[in-house]
Amino acid sequence: MAYALVTGASKGIGKSLAEGLAARGYDLLLTARSEQLLREVGADLEARYKIKTAMLAIDLSASGAAEKVYSWAAGYSIQVLVNNAGYGLGGALDSHPLTDTLSMMRVNMEVPMTLCRLFLPALKQQPKAFILNIASSAAYQAVPGLSVYAATKSFVLSFSRGLRQELKKTPVSVTCICPGPTDTNFVYQAQLGAKARQMADKFSMSPGEVANIALRGLFAGKAEIIPGFLNKIAASAAWLLPKTLTENTAKKIYEV
Repeated sequence: MAYALVTGASKGIGKSLAEGLAARGYDLLLTARSEQLLREVGADLEARYKIKTAMLAIDLSASGAAEKVYSWAAGYSIQVLVNNAGYGLGGALDSHPLTDTLSMMRVNMEVPMTLCRLFLPALKQQPKAFILNIASSAAYQAVPGLSVYAATKSFVLSFSRGLRQELKKTPVSVTCICPGPTDTNFVYQAQLGAKARQMADKFSMSPGEVANIALRGLFAGKAEIIPGFLNKIAASAAWLLPKTLTENTAKKIYEV
């Protein structure tokens, strides 16, 4: 069986995506920062689904990290590339050191683009291949308090749709999923305020739900997926309503 490569696979949506791919019979290449968590995930999936796994513990914010992932995985026959790793930093632009913001931009934008570029020649050699990029419902509008994060996810969505069109006459299908609040550690890692945490608690989906929707859409060849009815409504509102209104609403939610 061909391999699926999943970044950020040790927990949250990435872990659920890895499980969903294992359940479909894919052998797995898994990357994340925590070697211990990766080994636990890999051992569990091997035991339950009788697949093979290989793990690489790596900090994708480090310079040249994407190239290291490619060198490590280049000897495997990869049919599915899942760019899941990413994170957010909440608060005003000047509330974080510039180096931290640039690291987030590298993980959220540079790494997925680089991995797509590096693995593309091999993916094109497959009878059928798939790229799944994880964006966010924040991709559809400016979000004061999460300004840079939202902009990085807008990049992921736009890049994915453009790349999909470039690859229309190849065996490679590109899908982008834009989840809303999900029951992960995002709100705490991003240091979001009480209002944002309450909103996330009220409307969040489980990582398993998001992963199942993502994989169904991926293998159905969908271009763009917004999981959850309320998230679809919010994305439509961001297009239809005046930008100032949606931005002011977001500011009230995400201000710390």
